[in-house]
Amino acid sequence: MSKPALLSLHQALRKSFHSLESNQREWRSVLAECSPLMESLGNLAEQWRALSNVQISNTPLRDFPDLQERLTFKLLQATDTVLLKVNEKMSSLQSVRDSVSNQVSAVLQLYEQNSDSLDLLTVTERSATAPSVSDMLGWLQDAERHYRQQFLRRKTLLLTLRAEDLSLLEDAPKRWKSMESSSAEDRITNTLCKVSFFVESQ
Repeated sequence: MSKPALLSLHQALRKSFHSLESNQREWRSVLAECSPLMESLGNLAEQWRALSNVQISNTPLRDFPDLQERLTFKLLQATDTVLLKVNEKMSSLQSVRDSVSNQVSAVLQLYEQNSDSLDLLTVTERSATAPSVSDMLGWLQDAERHYRQQFLRRKTLLLTLRAEDLSLLEDAPKRWKSMESSSAEDRITNTLCKVSFFVESQ
């Protein structure tokens, strides 16, 4: 067993878990900012539907020329603005996904480079303050998979949304919320608790 190789791998794992903790905070923060935006999309879709169901020319508002067209234009503008803001938030989520992926790739690459000098006992050994290397690598891969899949599902939903497709816009808040994976997030939180002593020790 190569002690320098193990120490180097431990340092990389500590760095990865530090990064994962800050990335999880950022992910949750961005998702919290997305929720009201998705609700706004649903509300705008309801306004679109209400407007399309009324014939302004048959109401006292008929004296206002082009009112229906102007209201439609306003709703279109508002919908486009909200979609733009949500897509900006998706850029932040993509940054989190990329950061987690890069960290995990780096530590796995380091492990593979040193795998010849790390025997099975070394990578599976646990202590009172440190989980095994194999456990920690597995947990990091689970976290990376979670953020990659979450990003892909949310991005796919946004790509289907069109201002003119009211039913999709109306369903968007519910579909967005249904993608929340509290169990996976809880597992990441539990992982960070399991490695806390290891991460703080040098």
